[in-house]
Amino acid sequence: MDEATEITVACHHVWKVYGPKADRIIGSPEASLPRQELLEKTGCVAAVRDISFDVAPGEVFVVMGLSGSGKSTLVRCISRLIEPTAGEVLIDGNDVLTMDDERLRDLRRRKVSMVFQHFGLLPHRRIVENVAFGLEIQGVERGDRTKRAEGVLETVGLGGWGNSFPDELSGGMQQRVGLARALATDPQIMLFDEPFSALDPLIRRDMQDEVIRLQREVQKTMIFITHDLMEALKLGDRIAIMKDGHFVQVGTPEEVVARPADDYVADFIRDVPRAHVLTARTIMAAASEGDGRQYARNVSADTVVQELIPLLADSELPLRIVDGDQTVGVVDRAAVMHAMMEQRG
Repeated sequence: MDEATEITVACHHVWKVYGPKADRIIGSPEASLPRQELLEKTGCVAAVRDISFDVAPGEVFVVMGLSGSGKSTLVRCISRLIEPTAGEVLIDGNDVLTMDDERLRDLRRRKVSMVFQHFGLLPHRRIVENVAFGLEIQGVERGDRTKRAEGVLETVGLGGWGNSFPDELSGGMQQRVGLARALATDPQIMLFDEPFSALDPLIRRDMQDEVIRLQREVQKTMIFITHDLMEALKLGDRIAIMKDGHFVQVGTPEEVVARPADDYVADFIRDVPRAHVLTARTIMAAASEGDGRQYARNVSADTVVQELIPLLADSELPLRIVDGDQTVGVVDRAAVMHAMMEQRG
């Protein structure tokens, strides 16, 4: 495969500036000014500043940031619910920003689905009809779209609820309906804009688990927006930390926790339980096949530190860390203790 076919979504130097003559901000000396100073000097607000990233097929890419960081604006730029001021947004190599209205509608109907914080269910329609709404817009016949909607309701754990109305369901169940509606059209890409932030903590955790399960089963490309770092760490294959319209750091959950790019990120991850995120690969020391050492057992390099603790407690011997059939390192009690002490520091 060439490089283009390995990328599902690509954003290149995307900007969104609000205010008079917004395009004059791009590339100007004022572009890097703090938000308030930029507003006072130019009357403009740069919600998204020169953002570039790629998302691979089947990847869950999470954009995490505080309120006002620009993350929701960014995800809406991808499907042009908000028009970017500058840049390039490619989906399967096609520039979304150059699409006419017909191609854009087709993209939203067939390839990209979005799940919002507010469910937006149609109160006068039954659940199965809400789920099938996108298929109805596509022109799918009633029988076929009902069958598809019922199947997706089963997938999200709402089998048997199709004939109910939205006000008969709890908030968590309504959000599952929103998820089912997004899945019903079988989109290639799913965009989530803080979909669980209004839910109670236990329901929110269940919905996070649901996304993980669905991703394992249906393998959609997902871009997920959240202000919750623990949610980002749980869901993301990679995480982008966003501040004042730009990315501060992009990396795997483990990379972000182990090597924060600056004090801003370090402050975010300060209370993260490192033992639940870091893996043996991060804390191991070098080892080789013929070193003559004795080991308690072999452990995969992707095993999280939390799972190493009882293994080391049962034996004085270190653990041999393997990647497939190859020895890649060694972890002993001192390595685990060091990782845990860094948490306290």
